[in-house]
Amino acid sequence: MNWIYPEIKAKGKPEWTPLHAHLLHVGEAALHFAQAFDLDPNLAYAGAILHDIGKASPVFQERLKAKEKPRFPFRHELASLLFLPCFDEKIHESLIDMVVAHHKSIKNDPRRKGILDLEEEYEDVFALHAKGWEEWAPKAVDLLRECGVPLVTAEAPSLKSAEDAYYRVVACCEKKIKQRGYAKWRGLLMAADHFASALIEETSDYIPRTFKAPDLGFYERKHALYPLSLMAAGDPRPHTIVVAPTGAGKTDFLLRRCTGRVFYTLPFQASINAMYQRIKNDLLPLNPDLDIRILHGSSKVIVENGMPVEQVLQPLVGAGVKVLTPHQLAGALFGVNGYEALLLDLQGCDVILDEVHTYTGISQAIVVRIVELLRQLDCRIHIGTATLPTCLYQELLSLLREEHTFQVRLEPEVLETFDRHEVYKPDPDKVLDIVEKAIGRGEKVLVVCNRVQYAQERYTQLREQFPDVDMLLLHSRFKRCDRSEKERLLLGLDEKKQPVHRFNTGDGPCIVVSTQVVEVSLDISFDLMITDCAPIDALIQRFGRINRKRSKATIGHYKPVYVLPPPDSSQEARPYDLEVLQRSYEVLPNGEVLRETTLQHLIDKVYPEVQLLDIEQHVVFKKDGRMTIAPLTHYAKSYLLDILDIDTVSCIIDTDVLSYEQGRAAERAALEIPMRFWSVKDFPQIDVGKRPFVIPSEFYSRELGLQLKKESSVFL
Repeated sequence: MNWIYPEIKAKGKPEWTPLHAHLLHVGEAALHFAQAFDLDPNLAYAGAILHDIGKASPVFQERLKAKEKPRFPFRHELASLLFLPCFDEKIHESLIDMVVAHHKSIKNDPRRKGILDLEEEYEDVFALHAKGWEEWAPKAVDLLRECGVPLVTAEAPSLKSAEDAYYRVVACCEKKIKQRGYAKWRGLLMAADHFASALIEETSDYIPRTFKAPDLGFYERKHALYPLSLMAAGDPRPHTIVVAPTGAGKTDFLLRRCTGRVFYTLPFQASINAMYQRIKNDLLPLNPDLDIRILHGSSKVIVENGMPVEQVLQPLVGAGVKVLTPHQLAGALFGVNGYEALLLDLQGCDVILDEVHTYTGISQAIVVRIVELLRQLDCRIHIGTATLPTCLYQELLSLLREEHTFQVRLEPEVLETFDRHEVYKPDPDKVLDIVEKAIGRGEKVLVVCNRVQYAQERYTQLREQFPDVDMLLLHSRFKRCDRSEKERLLLGLDEKKQPVHRFNTGDGPCIVVSTQVVEVSLDISFDLMITDCAPIDALIQRFGRINRKRSKATIGHYKPVYVLPPPDSSQEARPYDLEVLQRSYEVLPNGEVLRETTLQHLIDKVYPEVQLLDIEQHVVFKKDGRMTIAPLTHYAKSYLLDILDIDTVSCIIDTDVLSYEQGRAAERAALEIPMRFWSVKDFPQIDVGKRPFVIPSEFYSRELGLQLKKESSVFL
């Protein structure tokens, strides 16, 4: 297409997208999204075309090429609103909602760049944003007209009209800051802008794939060894709680319960890779154009004024299936940047909370509040777990309401067929002997550690001890491309999903050292496990990777899992609570079969009551349905960032910087390494993509992953 004024750019390097092209891309996305969100599509299109028209200003164009940031901030969205007189006054407020805060909160922005912040900090904000008005305003109006939006005037507004419009926007925002609620129009525009910015010229091709519910007929498969596959899933009640052992068919059953678009959550970012690949393999034959997304990273974190700023990462609104972590849903609870788009995207969808882990009162409280929010959004909520304490089960059931919830459990005689493990509590000094004997028998050994550093050290020790044994290290501190390759190798498959006869599909001995990332979603079956002590629910998940292959021949046969004693101090117990580890270790049998019929009793002994942390003061959605955040604002930093021990930022190594800067979204994601903010905050950060921190390449290897510090291990 021939763009008018192609020299006027919307984006800098590497894309250098013409402004005309970007406006049309965002407009097309907004038009489509508005129909899905039940908002006025014509109004949505008008706001999308208006939102960046201020980039036609020569001030913005000069700053795109500038090497240094000028002192006085120029906000293109404020310059865009100078063209409000071109539009019917009846839609001005909605246009303001879409445009004025699509990048910055109108007040208390971390860098003080919101419109009300600028009004407090500087004397004549309007003058800078209207600079050279007579030169560029006619071109901007030409662009608006060329994009096909109805204008009430064919001419550019006078400078006086533009000034009046600006101060009407200021007055509108001053009123908004005193109100409470969220702006759907802001969410729509942010969703469309993010979508088009990610896809650029592919926007038109991709839009038809969005907001389509998947055909989940694949999961109607039945098999006598998977008891949940034999149960009817068509119960009319909207919500679901399924408690069943690993390998009973929970994933299929939960997906069979879904009727619309699906958000599928798993506890760990690293575990979502395998589930994403699994769902793709299952669904694409029946749904060749289905938009299946994996949301890497719980957030983007940008350091501004020395403080981290969190953004919910929702790269493509409207996907048929999204695989993510609960933390990404929880971002909406805390009103972090982008939460409005997330709320719109979630509305009325099916949300699966699979293997919800409840190690602490913090995570329990967040899960409960997520369920409350999802209910307010008319979502169908499906909870699946093998390890839910009765106290938390009752709390969730109360929220969902028993009369609206399909409750599913297996009968005791069926549970007995899932007895698969003998539990031992060995002397740590005997671990190497256990491994050596297992290797001698040709067995597959899985070693699970609670910390990445311990996993790296134990892998190194075992590599030295058994140099001729096929060995693999897996944890979350790898580049995503390397981790995906390792997960595929662990599964024993090549890129075409064919067996490579190594690890999971091999016949000989092997050793895999991993962290908690193996607890869920990875379909592997090993012969023997040695694991750090973890909470009872996490241990049960880990055990599910041993003797997992279920057949008539394996029922009634047991394989060993060795659980090491808990550490002596709370510091060494991290990321878990020491008392929970001690109780978990105490309730486990020693030298006996772990009976599935007794697991609920063991879990309830470890978690006798719900200890929900009171997070009411930190969430923007209150239990009574009220909101405590002003429209067109968001919080720069969430409570989650401080209290959850999760990966919140991305890193890259210095030798990947050029590839990252020049790459597209998928190529950049492949190079990223998830990390905790406080571990890397002192490293430099680049201002592209997810603004990753840059780590020296000597700290990274494809075999061991990222090693920021060396820590001695008490294992082996």
